[in-house]
Amino acid sequence: MEEKKFEPIKKVSIIVSRGSLDGVYPGLIMANGARMEGIEATLFFTFFGLDAIINKRMDKIKVATVGNPGMHMPTILGAIPGMSAFATWMMKKEMEKLDIPPVREFIEMCADAGVEIYACKASVDMFHLTKDDFCPQVKDIISVGKFYELSAGAQIIFT
Repeated sequence: MEEKKFEPIKKVSIIVSRGSLDGVYPGLIMANGARMEGIEATLFFTFFGLDAIINKRMDKIKVATVGNPGMHMPTILGAIPGMSAFATWMMKKEMEKLDIPPVREFIEMCADAGVEIYACKASVDMFHLTKDDFCPQVKDIISVGKFYELSAGAQIIFT
């Protein structure tokens, strides 16, 4: 049987649509990892994923405890006041042990490594945001059409 040869990945476009720690970090880790491997990377933040690049919110990203099957607890426990804050504290503590930086620092690292960072125009308009609401690493606010144009030849990853 002949062995298949695969083309190496040269470019990835990662869509981040959730604003919880478990929604934001996979995209950041994948984008940073891509750059470390010499792969071009684009991050496209949409819907609640925008929280990761909004100056006033990016330092306050939390773990969602209600309705999150990954928490392995009944929904009623996740709804207890303070549970989300406690889960967030625990996860951040574990991430610190692994040298995983806070969201703001990780965004800066990704941008410094050459990751292009964009905000979704439809979501920005829907939430009545402007370019001034975002961290300086956001290159532009773009439409989905422009995202696809920039992603030509890329593997598109939805986290």
